[in-house]
Amino acid sequence: MTVENLKSKIEAVLFVTAKAMQPNEIAEILKADVGDVESALLDLVFDYSSRDGALEIDDEDGYIIQVKAEHLDIVEKLCPVELKPAVVKTLTVIALKEPIRQTELKEMRSNAYEHIQELLEKGLISRTKDKNGRSYNLKTTPKFAEYFKLKGDAKTLAKLLDTTKELKDL
Repeated sequence: MTVENLKSKIEAVLFVTAKAMQPNEIAEILKADVGDVESALLDLVFDYSSRDGALEIDDEDGYIIQVKAEHLDIVEKLCPVELKPAVVKTLTVIALKEPIRQTELKEMRSNAYEHIQELLEKGLISRTKDKNGRSYNLKTTPKFAEYFKLKGDAKTLAKLLDTTKELKDL
């Protein structure tokens, strides 16, 4: 596989996935050498950053193709992320108590598993195994802060919401 061919295939993988991908994940999908994938990824990042386009490859927590910040207003008009009120309440609990164990959230919010899946798909939260491996820890992602136009940490959300109610009432 040529370098250009590999870059093209990696670009296709990044285009269709809604989450940041690690080089080893991409290599597994493409049945390619991880070193070759890493090299091609660096070339792709450079390619995207050197042209005056609307897209970029972010490599902060893996690799993902995304719209550059200066064009997000256009995307939001065309493709807003719409959340049902119940999902927003679940997201609020995650933001205020993060990191929160999934089992603890389930005790607070009965439909938590459905909400967690939706929030993961939309990239607003991340989930990692906790130390004992029996549950997951949930926390908000940079996309969450971007979506709600928050500056600073997720706790800023508390200032925007009426937090006079107990979290268990959410």
